[in-house]
Amino acid sequence: MASINEIDEDHLSKDVTKIEKAPEYKVDQLAFTTSIDEGYTDEFDLKARNIGFDPNAPSPDDKIDTAGDQYAVETGLEDSPYPEVRAAVPNTDDYEMPVNTVRMWVLGLASATVGSSLNMFFSMHSPTFVLSPYVVSIVAWPLGRLWDIIVPDVTLFGLKLKDGRFNIKEHTLITVMANVSFAGGSAYSTDVFLSMSQFYNIDFGWGFMIVATIATQTIGFSVGGLVRRVLVYPASMIWPSNLVTATLLTNIHKNDNHPVGNWTISRLKLFNIIMGVGFLYYWLPGFLAQFLSYFGWITWIAPNNVIVNQIFGVSTGLGLFPLTFDWEQIAGYIGSPLVPPFFATGNIFVSMVVIFWIIVPALHYSNTWYGKYLPISDSSSYDRFQGSYNVSKILNSDLTFNFAAYKEYSPLFLSTTFAMSYGLSFASITATIMHTALFHGKEIVYHWKKSRDNKSDVHMRLMTRYREVPDWWFGVAFLIVFALSIITVRVWDTDLPVWALVLALALSFILSIPIGIIQAITNLQVGLNVLSEFMVGYMLPGRPIAMMMFKTFGYITMSQALYFVADMKLGHYMKIPPRTLFWGQCICTVWTSIVQVATMQWTLGSITDVCTSTQTSRFTCPGAKVFYNASVIWGVIGPQRVFSHGSIYYSLLFFFVIGFILPIATWLFLKYRPKSFVKYINWPVFFTGNGLIPPATPYNYLCFSIVGYIFNFRIKRKNFAWWSKYNYSISAGLDLGLALGSLIVFLTTALTNTAAPSWWGNNVLNTADMNDVAIQELVTDQNPTFGPTSW
Repeated sequence: MASINEIDEDHLSKDVTKIEKAPEYKVDQLAFTTSIDEGYTDEFDLKARNIGFDPNAPSPDDKIDTAGDQYAVETGLEDSPYPEVRAAVPNTDDYEMPVNTVRMWVLGLASATVGSSLNMFFSMHSPTFVLSPYVVSIVAWPLGRLWDIIVPDVTLFGLKLKDGRFNIKEHTLITVMANVSFAGGSAYSTDVFLSMSQFYNIDFGWGFMIVATIATQTIGFSVGGLVRRVLVYPASMIWPSNLVTATLLTNIHKNDNHPVGNWTISRLKLFNIIMGVGFLYYWLPGFLAQFLSYFGWITWIAPNNVIVNQIFGVSTGLGLFPLTFDWEQIAGYIGSPLVPPFFATGNIFVSMVVIFWIIVPALHYSNTWYGKYLPISDSSSYDRFQGSYNVSKILNSDLTFNFAAYKEYSPLFLSTTFAMSYGLSFASITATIMHTALFHGKEIVYHWKKSRDNKSDVHMRLMTRYREVPDWWFGVAFLIVFALSIITVRVWDTDLPVWALVLALALSFILSIPIGIIQAITNLQVGLNVLSEFMVGYMLPGRPIAMMMFKTFGYITMSQALYFVADMKLGHYMKIPPRTLFWGQCICTVWTSIVQVATMQWTLGSITDVCTSTQTSRFTCPGAKVFYNASVIWGVIGPQRVFSHGSIYYSLLFFFVIGFILPIATWLFLKYRPKSFVKYINWPVFFTGNGLIPPATPYNYLCFSIVGYIFNFRIKRKNFAWWSKYNYSISAGLDLGLALGSLIVFLTTALTNTAAPSWWGNNVLNTADMNDVAIQELVTDQNPTFGPTSW
């Protein structure tokens, strides 16, 4: 039984105002309404779903009392207008189901502790491995059932140890705890600590690390809570990744099976088969026969041909022949292609073709940025001698910038795709702001004002049974964490002024809504990491530690806020009492922040030569090295030298203007031609969809787009009933099979230094593309360097 403080007694004892039709997000909603508009829907008519009642039920034009509410719940006639949500999320609620139980807290905190510790440990290894929260979702199920069997039904200190059977709401909260603890890998701040201690020889001690980690991990929680009325409550805020999680949990606990044509297999059985097969199969592309993963067969024919490897390469090339037999190549960087709506996948594909198949080759082979002397796609930084940029050559002994040494050594060079990624990142920020203001401005104002009073969505109506978390709870949480943030930057000498901290937090807060709307609709997040680096490099030049702290507060606050918001939407879908969800997210995040710091310190003290390139077990701290290099490039060299007028990459600054103008042009055009194909263009997705290139390659995005087209366009149009029943179960099975398979392969090979077997299927990958040497070599006796003559 839900506790008394979780049920909104006021709602249960008074009439509910009539259903109010809220304005929807029309342009971006196209992807979700297409299946309705074209007629391949399920058994209910759209109007019936929107109204939710048959002629014998209370009229939606009258006030609806709790009896009418219950009628809609019991009959299931009221449902989401979005087919994706209907396919994944139950439209009913058992509000008496126990949630805030001892079982949930023990299993949730234990799972989060183990998961966050492992991810912190794995993050210091090369290659890095990230444990998926899906693993916790699966493991929690037998643990919950085991609890039911072995724990006695007694009350201890006023708490019932066994409150009914392990249920879907407890399972959801355990999954949420895993998400907020380690869904994104280790805590972002730990790379800062490792960079400071291992490369700058600065160690502020345990107090600094714990306070800083709690501050950076939890400040997004309060921001997310304050914007939830815009990003969680509206039905049009889909948050597609939650649909897979909701399907997984529903399959486990309910597993309703309705035949679809000749397909009678249940969703749970299909999920189990795909997960098991995926787990066993991963040993082939992941270890035994790696050519199945990197299937760039054209490069095998000419392994040393630079042009062939640049054009058809799958690791550092443009991947013009996209074929793979490894789910990791398809979903490893971007996520499952079965999740985003097809309009988002289509924008990604068009962007990939225009940017990386047309513009990038034109720039590269015209040597615009001296690209022919560099890999065409690579995430490293280079000097004018074609070597990795040696940041130690431009630093004084006190780690300050040595301008004379810089002038003597080299400017910074980036691969063509890496340089382009900075331009796309600049454009994505301005495009997101303008797109959101023009296409969603009125809806943001509406939902901010109406909040929970809007009953146009069945899930919102069902959630009004529970007491909401007051805004002042999130406000108090923000003040506490803000105080910890000030302590972090002022008590210890981080070189970051308080005004810069405030600016970083303001940046995250202001952009959380526009970026959140894009992510809630498309499953893609516009990152603030590049913008944060760019800003602090101009504001605080020559301060690498301040740069790292500003980037952490400026980027991770928004990113964490959207993690919390996504889980709030999952709780919304699964009908978790908001106050229980609040404490679950808050307590678990604070606790695992301490756990990750302790794990990092234990690893540093227990493993010999950790974070060095000669570490025998490859605990080389790759994330910390990237952070260190970024701190020098942007905090020491600074964007004023990389992007200044007359510099190599000055032209990339014009992407800010391009991102600003294009949404305005699209908006104005649709005013006169609203039915034009232009309505399918989403500029934030266009610019940010390929944001992981590099280290991802067009090969990954092409394979992603092809699979997304097959499932979310062809199959969805031709057999909507089959797609509705099985799509998200297939996605969850593939993702979890990959997660379990890659975990076991990692544990049994990487940690034991076991090399992949030597045979043709692995040795054939010895190409210029895979070895990252597909470049035009310098003729050292004639032209030992490349690039400008002065910088």
